[in-house]
Amino acid sequence: MAEVQTLTLSSFLALFSAQGFYQVGYAWLYGMTVWVTFIGGVIAFKTLPRQQFGTLQHRTFPIYFVLSIGLSSGLLGLWTYSHPAVLTAYLEPSRGDVAQAYALAAVVLGQVANHSVVGPLTSKTMFKRHKLEKQEGKAYNEPGVSAEMKALNKTFAKLHGVSSLANMTAFLALLFHGLWIGNHGTGIKSIL
Repeated sequence: MAEVQTLTLSSFLALFSAQGFYQVGYAWLYGMTVWVTFIGGVIAFKTLPRQQFGTLQHRTFPIYFVLSIGLSSGLLGLWTYSHPAVLTAYLEPSRGDVAQAYALAAVVLGQVANHSVVGPLTSKTMFKRHKLEKQEGKAYNEPGVSAEMKALNKTFAKLHGVSSLANMTAFLALLFHGLWIGNHGTGIKSIL
C-alpha cells in the first residue's frame, strides 16, 4: 500500500524539480503531438473549407514544431544529463537508456526538418496551388487541370508525405518513450 504523504509548503516546493519538470514536459509534448496529429487536424479538415484548412495549418504548425523542438530538446538534455553513459555507449542502441536518447533525438530531428525545410516548402507549394486554382477557375483535383497544377499536386503530395512521416515518427518515438518511463521510470537527476 502506498505511503500517505502530507502536503506542506516544503513538500509542495519540492515538486518543482527536474523530475517533475521532465514529467510535465513529456506529458505536454505527447499530448500536443496526439492532439495535432489525430484530433485537432482531423476536426479542422472535416470542418473547414480546404483553403481555410491549409491556411490554419500554415499558421499553427510552425508553433507546434517550435514547441516540439524546445520540449524534446529539453527532455533529451535532461535525459543525457541523468544518463551520461549514453554519450559513451551511443553505438549500443539495444541499451534502454541509449534507445530512449535515440527516440528523443528522432523527435528533435524530425520536427527541426519539418519546421525549417519541409513545412515551409509544403506551405509554399500549397499557396502556389491556391493561386493557380483561382487563375484556372478549377479545383486542384478537377479533370482538365493544367500540367503546372499536376506538377504542383505531385510536389505537394511528396512534401506532405514526408512531413506526415516525420510527425508520425515523432509520435511513435514519444509513445515508446512514454511506455519506457512508465515501466522503468525516468531516472532524472536533480540539476541543483
